[in-house]
Amino acid sequence: MNETYQDQVEGRNAVIELLESGKDINKIFITKGERHGSINKIISLAKENKVVIVEKEKRKMEEMAQTENYQGVIAMVPPYEYCEVEDILNKAKERKEEPFILILDGIEDPHNLGSIIRTAETAGVHGIIIPKRRAATVNSTVNKVSAGAVQHMKIARVTNISDTIEMLKKQGLWICGTDINTKTYYYDQDLTGAIGIVIGNEGNGISQKVKKNCDFLVKIPMKGKVTSLNASVSTGIVIYEAVKQRIK
Repeated sequence: MNETYQDQVEGRNAVIELLESGKDINKIFITKGERHGSINKIISLAKENKVVIVEKEKRKMEEMAQTENYQGVIAMVPPYEYCEVEDILNKAKERKEEPFILILDGIEDPHNLGSIIRTAETAGVHGIIIPKRRAATVNSTVNKVSAGAVQHMKIARVTNISDTIEMLKKQGLWICGTDINTKTYYYDQDLTGAIGIVIGNEGNGISQKVKKNCDFLVKIPMKGKVTSLNASVSTGIVIYEAVKQRIK
């Protein structure tokens, strides 16, 4: 990997989360003259962590920014470090909990990925698995939308989702897919124990091959004229049902 390559984290909350996480930060840029609100907290945390702060003119900052609402602050960081699937399983073991894993089969929108990571982190999911091809990766937009949750979530990128599911099944996980055409509603399915929940692509859902590998499929009731939910909303509904069942 080229050592000069950097990623950007943008937005005040995301940069504060980054500073508080203790992760490496190469440099923080702030808009010249910005000295109000949470910018002061960022400057103070950066000094504590010995992170260099550079002030730039607003026009230059706008040229650098990868998101529209960067809120006058951009942190340059080493590339996001993905983990291995084994690291996710080990995290569950360390917590003495049954594995609770989210498997994303081709989420393409970075905003959806960011929202999903944020929801998964708050729900206590041990890690997220995404494919290496034809899917959104962790970038500045994902980081910002996740409100910094990316810094606390283990994410593994794999070559083949179906093969990974087979491996997880051998580790004792049950795999739950989401599919509008199945008969079982998500709240009627047992989601306790070691589980992997699969969320499909925004337009096409779960691929046929992955669907066949799931132990069971669930659906969310649809009462309106629109027959599908946003992927991040679907994720929240199903994983919080699992949370509810697990704390009974």
